[in-house]
Amino acid sequence: MIKRRPHLLWLLVPFVLYVGALPFANRVRPLVLGLPFLFAWLLAATLLTPVAVWLAYRGDQKRRAS
Repeated sequence: MIKRRPHLLWLLVPFVLYVGALPFANRVRPLVLGLPFLFAWLLAATLLTPVAVWLAYRGDQKRRAS
């Protein structure tokens, strides 16, 4: 299925950001804009999740159009 629809791999980005990289980001220091690193990481992951879903949707729409 992935060979026919590689754009769906964008949906793995939120999973990797939240679960896969969490053990590496689980620290308080350094501070990022005054926030603990883990909180800044989760905030960035939350903001990037809709972008990844939009990219998967856009790829699916291009596939349907062709």
